[in-house]
Amino acid sequence: GAGTQTATLGFAGYAPGPSNATEKYDGSAWTTSGNLGTARYSVGSFGTQTAAVCAGGGLNPGSSNATEEFNGSTWSPSGNLNTARRGSAVSNAVGIESAGLVFGGFATTVFTGVTESYDGSTWTTLPATMGTARGNHGSAGTQTAALGFGGYISAPTAITNLTEEYNGSAWTAGGNLNTARRSNVGIGTQTAALISGGQTPPDTTAVEEYNGTSWTTITSIALARNQMGSGGNSTLGV
Repeated sequence: GAGTQTATLGFAGYAPGPSNATEKYDGSAWTTSGNLGTARYSVGSFGTQTAAVCAGGGLNPGSSNATEEFNGSTWSPSGNLNTARRGSAVSNAVGIESAGLVFGGFATTVFTGVTESYDGSTWTTLPATMGTARGNHGSAGTQTAALGFGGYISAPTAITNLTEEYNGSAWTAGGNLNTARRSNVGIGTQTAALISGGQTPPDTTAVEEYNGTSWTTITSIALARNQMGSGGNSTLGV
């Protein structure tokens, strides 16, 4: 997903099988829009409803390096990721299409901590890699102040509560989640983030808030679930 609470974009997913469907939300109803060029699921994404990036590769049927940009009505191909992956996480600067960050994910045969930055057309592999390679993790923040948390660290059952912070040049350890989980959703900034749902297993309703140092468990979502999408713009904080 991408966008804000009243101008959201949802795309890709498993429907069943890889999907290229795109839908827009205006605060009250969903409507269909232009399809992705490459159907896939387990993708990363960022941006706004009228300037979005399907960035994290995805699965169709193997890990992909494809990137596409949305202009409000149609998708077009952009520069490929250097490391094909699925189940990656992304952070971006206040919804800007030309300032994204992708990190982690499942590459061809292993989890990765490789981090890449996006300038609107090209991905660049950065010298900084995550301390703990992982996939299906949550994220928040911007291109130079990112947060990655939870996720798989090995298949099929090893789930982590580890949090890492990125300052534009290096990853360092942050406060641990109270509930280890994967396939969660994140929203907010590096110092004011939320994690919602995910799988422990089983699926969880747990929601936690991060203050830049530690996570605190707060109110729960109504329905336990995992592999959700979000339309959370980092300008909204929490």
